[in-house]
Amino acid sequence: MTVTAAAPVASASAPAATRPALVRYYDELSRILAHAETRARSGAPDGGAFTPGWSLPPLTPELEAFFAPSLITAHELEPYRDTRLTLLNLMHNPRTRTTKTFASLMIVARAVAHIRRTGEAVMIITPSSANKATALRDAVQRAHETGLAGEDELGIVCVVPSASRHKLWRSALVEDPQSRRRNPLAVLDSGEAGQVKTLARAVADEEAHAVFDRHGVRLWHSLDLANYAVADAARALFERDRLPAAARVHAHSVSSAFGLLGHFYGQQWHTGREWPGTGARYFLVQHLGTPDMVASLYHGTFGYRPEWTSHDGLLTQHADPHFPRVAYASDEDLDPTFYTRAPVTSPRMNEIIKTQGGGGIVVSLAECLDRYPSIRRLLEPAGVDLPADPRQVREWSLIMAVTGVLNAADRGLLDLRDVLVHGSGSYHTGDYRPPEAHHLSSIGSLGDLRDVVHAAAAR
Repeated sequence: MTVTAAAPVASASAPAATRPALVRYYDELSRILAHAETRARSGAPDGGAFTPGWSLPPLTPELEAFFAPSLITAHELEPYRDTRLTLLNLMHNPRTRTTKTFASLMIVARAVAHIRRTGEAVMIITPSSANKATALRDAVQRAHETGLAGEDELGIVCVVPSASRHKLWRSALVEDPQSRRRNPLAVLDSGEAGQVKTLARAVADEEAHAVFDRHGVRLWHSLDLANYAVADAARALFERDRLPAAARVHAHSVSSAFGLLGHFYGQQWHTGREWPGTGARYFLVQHLGTPDMVASLYHGTFGYRPEWTSHDGLLTQHADPHFPRVAYASDEDLDPTFYTRAPVTSPRMNEIIKTQGGGGIVVSLAECLDRYPSIRRLLEPAGVDLPADPRQVREWSLIMAVTGVLNAADRGLLDLRDVLVHGSGSYHTGDYRPPEAHHLSSIGSLGDLRDVVHAAAAR
């Protein structure tokens, strides 16, 4: 494959380099937040769980500095067969290299607004497979660095499965014992990865009042679709302003598809329509460890899996084009980032795809490795640095997405030949250092996490 230079996509009147998206769209996102608040209040009751409100602090130079990592760029790639490929790069924050930066900055900014409005300290608690934890911790650290909130006013507790500990990024929040106590990384040493969600939710439900009564700290469980949808709506606003108006497929590696649901929310917002039309066709890419959304989309059940045949030490199948042709194992865990089973977002995503268009595919490690050299060459002109040795890759989201699109093009699974690949994450061993063992808080039960939370809240 001959690779041509990739150029940022922009209108003739707009520079390729843009302001940070959360600064550029501050006013519009503030209005979307107000709309989200209205929707949240009219929805199911939350049982009195704390939220910090839906407003942002005033757009001061300090907040602009805080929002600085929220850059979005688009780069036209070399076409594949007759399919036009464009990369939406959401990975510009060098301290995370994932799209989780956008929502994390918005979440922390809302916490800052609450702190300034009430004088109450806030401690965020979130489960994560690693990337959300890294991004939220970075946003908390940035709030400290820019003076938006003091270390005694804003903290965070992250709960991650042991399988993801190698993906956590070391930061200033682990460098001294007091900071580690106030901003703990709690690692669940046993059990299924998704149990971190159960534990974090249970502690937030059971201990929020006690944490406030004893320590004067508001405990905010931030894992809610609405908290992510508004930030991810910025993708749709960028697309509206910076890409040619066209019907296109949006391809994204997903676990619960929060990013695509946020993009759809942004499409609804700026078009004023419940169903924005063919500009919002979504193509889900998953791996064999958790292929539940693709299985549900095409087979109506999370439990569907194809029948495999063993051949020369590999598993093969050709009956279902939406699953890998070849794999090393039928349930291989290509990347623990994608750990959600039976996601509650799946029915909504199915509805959107069946109404708007799109589809989905599952990829295997064998397929990603087979495509890896050509994907590396394809993305290099767009400024994406993939190591020569794929064993150094620690975040496979972007590689999965491109592999899925190329496989789908080969198999005739795309309903349009214009694809925007959402670059939601890509990093390798040269980009970061994991925290050391003594930086982590090992937990094995709800009681352990409860103790970690109270220790973090104590001032």
